[in-house]
Amino acid sequence: MTNPSMTIQDKKDRPGKKLTGLPKHWLVSAHLTSGAIWIGTAFCMVLIGLSSLKMTDGDELYAFNLAVKLLDDFVVIPSAIASVITGTLLCWLTVWGFFKFYWVIVKWVATLLLIIFGSLWLKPWADAATSISQTERIKALTNPLFMFDIKGATIGGSIVVASLVLIIAISIIKPWGRRDVAPKAQA
Repeated sequence: MTNPSMTIQDKKDRPGKKLTGLPKHWLVSAHLTSGAIWIGTAFCMVLIGLSSLKMTDGDELYAFNLAVKLLDDFVVIPSAIASVITGTLLCWLTVWGFFKFYWVIVKWVATLLLIIFGSLWLKPWADAATSISQTERIKALTNPLFMFDIKGATIGGSIVVASLVLIIAISIIKPWGRRDVAPKAQA
């Protein structure tokens, strides 16, 4: 049975059998689930970070920062990795490919930039804030380095959440069409 939404060009681009039907739906579901976990947890981390600035107890401040660190280590990082793995499989095993559609390319670039940003800046800021709040407790709120780290993580986390919302919108709307990847004639 053929996919009625598949174009003639898509059929020509299929050198081997591509994933369709139920297996493709399961893979798309895994991709959407990992993305939903990533964005939902990132949003919660931003809210927890904002709430921690209003703490009056040092143990609560540390607990809030530790919660952010644990969510990052055990939920955000694995869900981001799962999103990249399932996205890679979707590109490899379906007619979408890696470079056939502009919207796929934009999603790849944006996702990789978010992972780099999270790895190089957000995680170190959140880890540093947790470490400072562990040793200084409530006095951390008067430490300029803690305030820089917590504000950086909160603002950066908000940027990540907004970017993930945009990536999801691109996935749904698919605003840009197919690239012209036809081979050029030899002169």
